[in-house]
Amino acid sequence: MFSEIKHLIKKEVTLEWRQKYAFSGVLLYVISTVFVCYLSFKRIIDVPTWNALFWIIILFASVNAVAKSFLQESAGRMLYFYTIASPQAMVLSKIIYNAALVTVLSVICFGVYSMLVGSIVQNITMFLINLVLGSFGLSAILTLISAIASKTNNNVTLMAILSFPIVLPLLIVLIRLSKNAIDGLAWAVNMKYIIALIALNVIVLILSFLLFPYLWRD
Repeated sequence: MFSEIKHLIKKEVTLEWRQKYAFSGVLLYVISTVFVCYLSFKRIIDVPTWNALFWIIILFASVNAVAKSFLQESAGRMLYFYTIASPQAMVLSKIIYNAALVTVLSVICFGVYSMLVGSIVQNITMFLINLVLGSFGLSAILTLISAIASKTNNNVTLMAILSFPIVLPLLIVLIRLSKNAIDGLAWAVNMKYIIALIALNVIVLILSFLLFPYLWRD
């Protein structure tokens, strides 16, 4: 299965390289949204405002980046993949690739956001750990939702409707942990949130591993 995952990830990278406009479009969205925040606020020193705007940008950028995972796959291509790869390898390769993509976008967003509206984060290490775990969790959830939505006619609309209630528990933990990182609270205080994030990611990964084969057969 690891060989299948490796080749499927390579396929995703090749497609992304051929269609550079997809990544460029999401990157442009991130930078332009941050710039609008800068024009509106100049510098943000209020912690809840800084935190809320940052995660709103990350959330919508993640949806835009991951939405194409299964929605862009034609029926013929999916039938071909069905004959050469296992469903577990297929969904895991999508999650790994999307997690890497969203992590890159999130780090770029954090850098541009900090540069334009100011950085008030006191514990950068904790914030970045939160960012990486959050990027993985969002990618895993949105990838599975994309697979479900691809089986319907109004797939884009359905993905938007399904994704936001499901990512809500993850967002609550992410916002709480990032606020603590901004305030510079001790690691001991935040370990429960880090463990909760890891647990949520593992649960979503297991659910994807178990549920995707049923979608794959359809």
